[in-house]
Amino acid sequence: MRNELVSVIIPYFRKRNFLTQTIESLNKQTYKKKEIIIIYDDYDKSDLNFIKKIIKKKKNYKLIINKSNIGAGRSRNRGIKASKGKYVAFLDSDDLWSKNKLKKQINFMSKNKISASFTAYDIINEKNKKIGSRAAEKRIFYNDLLLSCNIGLSTVVLKKSLLKGKIKFPSLKTKEDYVLWLLLSKKKIIFYGINESLSFWRKTDTSLSSDTIQKLIDGFMVYYKYMNFSIFKSLKHLILLSLNYLKKLNFF
Repeated sequence: MRNELVSVIIPYFRKRNFLTQTIESLNKQTYKKKEIIIIYDDYDKSDLNFIKKIIKKKKNYKLIINKSNIGAGRSRNRGIKASKGKYVAFLDSDDLWSKNKLKKQINFMSKNKISASFTAYDIINEKNKKIGSRAAEKRIFYNDLLLSCNIGLSTVVLKKSLLKGKIKFPSLKTKEDYVLWLLLSKKKIIFYGINESLSFWRKTDTSLSSDTIQKLIDGFMVYYKYMNFSIFKSLKHLILLSLNYLKKLNFF
C-alpha cells in the first residue's frame, strides 16, 4: 500500500475535558502520513493557549482560528479547504480512534479502490465506559440513507476529490454530516463499511446530539431544503427517520 497523506479535520468548541484524549488517540495512530487540522470555533478564546500547548512542536498539526462561532459544519469546510491530503478523515474533539483505525481504513480503500468508507463504532460515556455500539453495513446506497443514518461522523474517510462545489457540510446545528452523506450518495457514491469498531463516539449530557427538538427541526430541513422534497414528503421521511432511530434504541 502506498502511503497517501490523510488530512484529519477536527472542529473545536469547548471540549477541553476531552481534547487531550482525542489528540493522544491521534498520536498513537500506526498510520503516520497524516496532517491534523484543528478549527477553533469559539468567540471565547480562553481555550486557545491550552490547545497551542498540547500541539506545540508537532509539525503535522495546523490550527485555524475562526473569528466567531460558525458551527461544526462550516468549520469542517474551512479545514477541508486548507487540507493537502488525498484523503480527509473526520474526528470530533471528544471522540477517540483505535490505534489502527486509519491504517486499516486507508488500506481497505486503497485495496478496493473505494472513495468513501466508514466503520462500526462503540458508544462511550464521559468516563470512557462503553454504553453501546453500532455495526457497519457492508455498503450503503442513497435510498437506504434516506431512511436511516447509520454512518458515524468520526468513522468516515473520504477522497478529498469528492468534496467540491456544492458538495460540502451545510450550516445546520445538527445533522450536517447526514446532509453531506446524502449529497454524496445522491451522486452515486457508495459508502463501504468495515464492520469492526475502530472509533469511539462519546455521548455527553451537553452534546448537541441530545437536543431532540433541534434534531427534529434540522431533520426536516435535511429533506426540505437540501434534498428539495415537498413539505409532505419531508415530514414523511422525518417520521420514518425518527422511527428507525427509536428502533436502534430498542424502544420497540
